[in-house]
Amino acid sequence: MLIIGHSAVRDILAGREMELIDEVRAAYLAHHEGRTVVPHSLFLRFPDRPRDRVIALPAYLGGAEPVAGIKWISSFPGNLDAGLPRASAAMILNSLENGRPEALVEASLISAKRTAASAALAATLLTTQQAAPTRRAASTLTTRQAAPTRRTGLLGVGLVGCGVVNLEIVRFLAAAFPSLSEVVLYDTDPGRAAAFAEQCASTVPVKATVTAERDEAVGRYPLVSIATTAATPHMDLAAAAPGAVVLHVSLRDLTTDAILASHNVVDDADHVCREATSLHLTEQVTGDRSFINASIGEMVAGTATVRAEPDRPVVFSPFGLGVLDVALARFVRTRAQEHGLGLSVPDFLPGPASCPAQPT
Repeated sequence: MLIIGHSAVRDILAGREMELIDEVRAAYLAHHEGRTVVPHSLFLRFPDRPRDRVIALPAYLGGAEPVAGIKWISSFPGNLDAGLPRASAAMILNSLENGRPEALVEASLISAKRTAASAALAATLLTTQQAAPTRRAASTLTTRQAAPTRRTGLLGVGLVGCGVVNLEIVRFLAAAFPSLSEVVLYDTDPGRAAAFAEQCASTVPVKATVTAERDEAVGRYPLVSIATTAATPHMDLAAAAPGAVVLHVSLRDLTTDAILASHNVVDDADHVCREATSLHLTEQVTGDRSFINASIGEMVAGTATVRAEPDRPVVFSPFGLGVLDVALARFVRTRAQEHGLGLSVPDFLPGPASCPAQPT
């Protein structure tokens, strides 16, 4: 068993934003092409603490380097008041030869970065679309052409929620859009927003401005990222700039009316229409999923395009597929092995001599 702790994961992933966006793009394409197995996430909840939860995300990613594993991630929002991260996570990768666990990886940073890479990939796709929402039976866009490249033209982004995920999203957007120069921040906790602004300015070369008005964060720029701990819908997009692209990362912020008034892109409709997400609630109201225009896998493959309109934003709502986690965990394990990082525990599992004889 190879155990890879947080500091090693941090060092391996530092400065690799474009590589990680490409890993996420490849995983989405594999999922679109049916080369993955992604069971529904399992939510462990507590009767007396409705905001707290622990989630299991198993997944298999096929291809030239197949990988399988599971992420076990907790979300305890009250940790923030104690000065602890809201989320903590561990990931196990299993051998595809014998099923035995091969690596145990600290996964909170993997989780945040795969979410941010997904959001940045969506931003590159959705802010450069040239056609109204359609589906095409075939595409001339090759996989290589669909790979993420650095874009120009994005000057700023509005952030609702000042936590780890939006900080990573800024980092990845800055890598994908070198023209990004400003972020405007809103959080229900002004102190957290001020601390976020300082941290943002010290880690990403952008100007960070705090606003006391959520609508200002939503409306100043045509790209918005929402990453909060909200459990129920609490906002619309009436203040959004014309043609806005909204990265609805936390999934439960937007009202049903806001979802219905938007073009909607998801990572997987079956996954995202669960667990009282905004899209799940919208499906319960409408009785179907016709409000979903495309998946990001279709967009990577070039079989669908979605374009924001002046009075109809595009909302990207990613449930967070476990296949992204195993892709990045594989990335970490490979580089840890190459550079001799992590702790190898040879006797973590029983060897052949420890196994009782099986009956014949």
